[in-house]
Amino acid sequence: MMRSPYPLEQDLGICYYASDAPGIGGRLRSSPEDFIVEEVPLPISDPDGPYLICRLTKTNWELQRAVKEIAKRLGISHRRIAWAGTKDKNAVTTQFISIYDLTPDAVEQVHLADITLEVVGQSQHALTLGGLAGNRFDITIRDCAGEDLAARVEAATAVASLGIPNYYGLQRFGVVRPVTHLVGERVLKGDYEGAVVAYVGRPYPRESEAAQQARTHFTETRDPRAALAELPVQMTYERAMANHLVANPGDYAGALQVLPPKLLSLLVSAFQSYLFNCTLSSRIEAGHSLTEPEIGDRLVFSNGREDIVSARNRQAALMQIRRGRCRIALFVPGAEPVTPHGPMDETMQDLMQKHGVSAGDFERASRFVKTAFAGALRPISLFADVQADVSETSVRLRFTLPPGHYATTVCREYMKADPYMMI
Repeated sequence: MMRSPYPLEQDLGICYYASDAPGIGGRLRSSPEDFIVEEVPLPISDPDGPYLICRLTKTNWELQRAVKEIAKRLGISHRRIAWAGTKDKNAVTTQFISIYDLTPDAVEQVHLADITLEVVGQSQHALTLGGLAGNRFDITIRDCAGEDLAARVEAATAVASLGIPNYYGLQRFGVVRPVTHLVGERVLKGDYEGAVVAYVGRPYPRESEAAQQARTHFTETRDPRAALAELPVQMTYERAMANHLVANPGDYAGALQVLPPKLLSLLVSAFQSYLFNCTLSSRIEAGHSLTEPEIGDRLVFSNGREDIVSARNRQAALMQIRRGRCRIALFVPGAEPVTPHGPMDETMQDLMQKHGVSAGDFERASRFVKTAFAGALRPISLFADVQADVSETSVRLRFTLPPGHYATTVCREYMKADPYMMI
């Protein structure tokens, strides 16, 4: 396996590629139409329930902003709208949302550029994150370079079918400003002022000069009035936090809680994602395989069953992995205490200790955010059956992934490019 040369990826724990072969370079998302995502829903049950299920198709819209605009057109609170998956902004995405206590006729009030909303049914329950069968992707990588492009694509396709590191991608941490895990770590520690400063402050070079200056000034002064005067108007969440601090000086906890609940919970789970990436990279660095189990490894089966690899069942576990019935998994920590079973668990515990975070911190964050952070198993490898087509300097990739897996992680294995070429 080859180590990533890019500092940004290393900072996020995304440290290795599955192969040493040269990449194809190129750029993702030259236009939103180059990145098409279609959600594969679970069956809709209880058709007479109070939740209206709609198919939402949007082009170049951030999901939270789209939901707020839809709610505004409907004259309802955005908190009545839920979804199963968070999709990319710079893309054409089709997904499903649930809206509580709304008639199908009311959807006709929604008229927004590059957004269509179609009623598909009703349910007794709201959609929840992860409650989908998967996502279908149709992605075009443009301006690819290097000799023997077709051969490089063929090699990457073979690697993707055998298994690549199942990293959380760059967009999990913020595309222009990868800070969500840093904010989440401070929330976990109860450092709400530090969390606000990391969210509103902490400039990044790919932002406008005005935005960078406003963030730097807030970091240095903690002055919310100046922030309201200086932050660009499109920074609605930062401005909402600053506005709260103007009205409630020093109430940094309250400032965080003006964020939409799902966004606030994503900040904490982003730190969990960071811990996962770092621990997975540590396994690879130690020379251990993604698909050959070590004693103490956790296994997750396709039916949800879990097991621990022992000396007695190691060969059987290897056979089950090769048959596609289970995968090696890493337990992402949360509020529930965990008994370590193997080297990956021990690495995770060491990493949490290094950051000064414990299960008790997740419990406190659960109360603050009003979202349970119990911890969960995540497979360390990603398998993709990719249909790849090469045309001059462009490569088209079509594949389907389970929920919670990142298409950019697959594209990264083909491109081996600067991560900013994938945003």
